[in-house]
Amino acid sequence: MAKGNPLQQQLLKAGLVKKSQVSQAAREQEKARHGKGPVAATDSQREADRLRAEKAERDRAIEAERKAKAQAQERQAQIRQIIETQKVARDGDSEYRFNDGTLIRTLLVNPALRRQLAAGSLVIVRFGDGFELVPRAAADKIRERDAGAIVLDNGQHKGSAEPSTGNAEDDAYYAQFQVPDDLIW
Repeated sequence: MAKGNPLQQQLLKAGLVKKSQVSQAAREQEKARHGKGPVAATDSQREADRLRAEKAERDRAIEAERKAKAQAQERQAQIRQIIETQKVARDGDSEYRFNDGTLIRTLLVNPALRRQLAAGSLVIVRFGDGFELVPRAAADKIRERDAGAIVLDNGQHKGSAEPSTGNAEDDAYYAQFQVPDDLIW
């Protein structure tokens, strides 16, 4: 038998323990000294791991927000570039009125531009503090990036029926009246 500690020797001589129990305890002590047993994490280590995980999650969220902001700025820059390169020169003395949310806005156009707007081949888009006219192809590219930049697109609603006021009885009554195509308001 290997040399055990004095307490084990005394317990063995007194007959309180068996030789197999002493050797088992010696093996366990040897394993503990060499670190072969599982090491339990302390509370401070668990707390440090939790804090590290929380910090990593916050960093991921901040990075995702930063990427989303950068992508939004990139889309706005693309829209600005499309409008600057594709805008149609406006000239004329005839006023063309259109809805911008709850406001009525006015652009000066000539009869040819008015016909193109009515037909849907030109679209009014928001550009900075003002508005510009762009061809349908450019408007489709702008719509892909930000549909909110499109203010008026007469060609977009071709698939839908007459615009509704929300009151079916009034719509039925006014359906009997013809509205001229060249009405300027």
